[in-house]
Order: sequence, then C-alpha cells, then structure tokens
Amino acid sequence: MISSGAELTYAECRDRAEALALALRERGIDRFGAYLSDPADVLLALSASSAIGAEACIYSTELDEAGVEATAEAFDHEVVLTDEGSGLLIAQAQRIDELAPSGNAGLGPVPEHTPVLILTTGTTGEPKGARHDWRRLVETVRHPDERPGERWLLAYNLNQFAGIQVVLHALVSGATLVAAPTRRPADVIETVREHEVTSVSATPTFWRLLAGSLDEESARELPLRQITLGGEAVPGALIERLRRFFPEAKISQIYGATEFGTAVSVRDGRPGLPLSVLERDDDAPVQLRIVDGELQVRTKIGMEGYYKGGDATEGWRPTGDLVEIRGDRIMFVGRKTEIINVGGAKVHPLPIEEAASAVEGVALASAYGRPNPVTGQIVALDVVPEPGIDEDELEERLRAQLEEALPPQSRPRRIQFVEELEIRGNKLARLGAHGDDS
Repeated sequence: MISSGAELTYAECRDRAEALALALRERGIDRFGAYLSDPADVLLALSASSAIGAEACIYSTELDEAGVEATAEAFDHEVVLTDEGSGLLIAQAQRIDELAPSGNAGLGPVPEHTPVLILTTGTTGEPKGARHDWRRLVETVRHPDERPGERWLLAYNLNQFAGIQVVLHALVSGATLVAAPTRRPADVIETVREHEVTSVSATPTFWRLLAGSLDEESARELPLRQITLGGEAVPGALIERLRRFFPEAKISQIYGATEFGTAVSVRDGRPGLPLSVLERDDDAPVQLRIVDGELQVRTKIGMEGYYKGGDATEGWRPTGDLVEIRGDRIMFVGRKTEIINVGGAKVHPLPIEEAASAVEGVALASAYGRPNPVTGQIVALDVVPEPGIDEDELEERLRAQLEEALPPQSRPRRIQFVEELEIRGNKLARLGAHGDDS
C-alpha cells in the first residue's frame, strides 16, 4: 500500500498486524471502533482483528469528535483505535501505535467466526451496522485475470463495503493499493499519474467530478486500464464520456449494497442491468426480482444481520431501488424514499439529474422536492457549475434542454447554483425535501 508518502509491503503488513492482534488479545479487546486517518493503519486494524476473531468497525473520517463519540455509543464500542492524525481526545481513544504485545506467543489458528461490522454510508439517514464474516466475504471475491503490476486507487474509504471489496480484490490478485492525499480531483489525478494507477473503482459522483477536471488530452496521459462504477445509478452519458476519455480501458459496473454484497457485475458498457439477471435459478448465490417496480434481492452471501437488529434471513429483501424494464435492460429511476409528489404525480429525481448533468457546463446536479401549498411539492435543482461558466447562460441552456427532455411535472421550478453539494462516502447525500418554498 502507498499512502501518506509511505509504503507498506505485504510482509510488513503481516508482521505488524500479527503484533497488533496479539496486543488486542492480551487486553481482551474483542470489539472495537477505529477512527484512523491513514488507510495503512486501517488495513492493519482489519488484518489484526480478522486473525483473532475480534469485530472491527471502521468509522468514517468525515465524522467530527462528537460524531465519533455518538457512533461509539450507538454501537457499544468501549475502545476506539486512533492514530497520530486523528486528533481525538475521547475517553475510548487508544492509539494504535501504542498497542504492543508483552510476549512472543503465537496467534494460533484463525477462529471459525471472524466478524466485521460495516456501517452503511447514511446517505439517506442514520448509518446502520451490518455484521459480515471475513470468511464469507473472501469466498465471494472472484479471482481476477492475471494483470502483473496492477495498481488500484482507494477511491472508496475503508469504512465502506465497496472499499473492503477493493482491498479483498487487491489481496487476491497481489495488487498494490494507492491512496490519494485527498479526494480533490487535482490530487487524485496527480496520484494516478505519479504512481501509475491502472484501476479505479468509484461512484458515478466521483467519476463526474474527476471527468470535470479533465479533457481528452489530459485524460489519455493517465494509465487507466480498468474503470469500475458502483454505489449509485450509472447514467449512460457518463459511460460515454469515460469511454471517450479512456478508450483503452475496460468499463464495468457493480450493483450491490452493504447488506447483501455484490449482486451483479456488468461488463458490457451499457447503463442499467441486463434483463437476464432475473433468470437466475435457486442455486445462484444472489437472485433478483421486480415487485411493484422495486428491485428485490435474495442472497446467500450477504450480511449475517444488523447490529441489535437480529439475524439476516435468506428470504427476499426489498432494496429500495425503483426500476423500469426498457427493452433488454433494467433501468434505475430512483430510490423509493426519494419520490417527489407533484400534484399527485410521482416524480423521480434520477432522470432529472441525468438530464441536467448532460448539459455542457454542469459538474454535478441534485434534484429534490420542496413543499408547495398548491401542488404538495415542486421540483428543485441544485447545480454545481464547472469552473469559469457563466451562470446566467447556463441556466438558460438548462431550462431549454430540460423542457425538451422532461415531462412538465419533472421540470425544475427552481434552479440554484451552489459551490458544492453534500457528499457522503463519495455519493450525493439524499435527505428528502428541503425547507419551505418561499
């Protein structure tokens, strides 16, 4: 792993993780939270906990001190591992570099049960804790094609299920993990260039921001051979843009969630899922079906259950994702919790955002409902313009193109330009209606 200007080899990680595992076991720490600024320390904490069957839970580094304390209280963590860069002064804090074993006792065999608690991103509410088992997670990682010298960018944080999947993929293939100093597009681009990153798995929001800082010439200076998108619906316009920028790269999509794991991997370069995923038989590890326009999943590889929420069952679970069948594809239209009610008409924000993002000069767009005394709600649109764009001209183009692309009830009544949108876990935060219509 390359992070913070330092390198951690596989051998060094093994030795340091074994020492940390012994120290945790000596102190009787079988569950802990971890608020760590350096991804290398996160990897050590995960490796150590998996070796002795202790349940690690990685906290988002976007939390402030009060947020860390609240998370520790919510998930009953008496110990929170920290590192030098965390700045935490809470009672549960224990510096990871101060944990050392007193002797040289061996670790012994890995326990049968090796739990890990992964928090959902909370983009639509408070995070939940999904209990997984390392053995089960490792078994689901498909052995990749041999690609010597593969280098994966850590575009997801390691508190996210998708970040854990990238780590497992790297371990299986013997790849190098590379962490950028920040998520700012300029820092990411420089990291990809400097460390010759070949593969990036990230959300569409991440890719939109990255693509907005590139042109075709600068993009082709980057050595990307594999582009993977997941965590949000993937618009066709974004796929086309990435294909134009990186013509030699393979483009894949992943559909999954913290609770049920990776359900579908799509490699045909088209938006949505192939209709054939609905034809899987009962022996398949993951099955999908559509009920009343909502995608449902039945999985044998997902979480064991929510923390304090009982065990998971292998029955059908609603995903909250609303879909439509268009030809031979299953297309995502939005989340069940995000429907905007405009005079009795159900409006989905995703098609509005896709139409807005296709307008030249738009970096990011977020559609949502605002209360209205006449229609119940109206559609509002927040837009982050690309640098140097005249906002008056952009608004005029936006309204003209959205009027042509969208039905009347879906057209934004209010367009607001903002410097940034709230992003959690590299995804747009979605919290429902905003304020009053004034």
